[in-house]
Amino acid sequence: MATNDMGLEQLSDRQLMLELQDGNQAALELLLSRYKSKLFNTIYRLIQDRETAQDILQETFLRVYRERKSYNPVYCFSTWVYTIALNLTKNEMKRRTRWRFFGLAPSENHSHPVGNGGGHLGYLLEQAINKLPDRYKIVLVLRDISQLSYEEIAQSLRLPLGTVKSRVNRARLMLQQTLKPKLENYERLWKS
Repeated sequence: MATNDMGLEQLSDRQLMLELQDGNQAALELLLSRYKSKLFNTIYRLIQDRETAQDILQETFLRVYRERKSYNPVYCFSTWVYTIALNLTKNEMKRRTRWRFFGLAPSENHSHPVGNGGGHLGYLLEQAINKLPDRYKIVLVLRDISQLSYEEIAQSLRLPLGTVKSRVNRARLMLQQTLKPKLENYERLWKS
């Protein structure tokens, strides 16, 4: 295939993976630049630790490189890369749960990703999302924050489409129930 590096920007993700399979390292760099921000924000929202999110992002792209020959161009690259990142993230979340079970919480760096503002309301929403059980938090972050389609989420998590839709709806209801009293208090403070 051997496309010159100047024309790589016009290639689709699938075509870039074919280039990478043929040994073109520049294709990996371009895929990284296309996905690093979206993936980092997704991972960070689930982990709430900047350093760990960076580590998982790096490991994701190391696996993309190592497993490049196993990529099947019939499938969407974004689904494949999100599957890798989410599996690594879920493993980290399980590890943290085990540590908490033994009363040993790993140190966490709660610095916010770049561009994450929102003031007090944003903080309330972030706290409410973090309190969701992992199976609901993951689908909510992927759907409402990372804006993946239900189909992409189902493929990435290897869940039935109906399960993904019901978990997203359940997560939204849980958030609504958690935030409603807080928002009513917030509204009362502003009116007085």
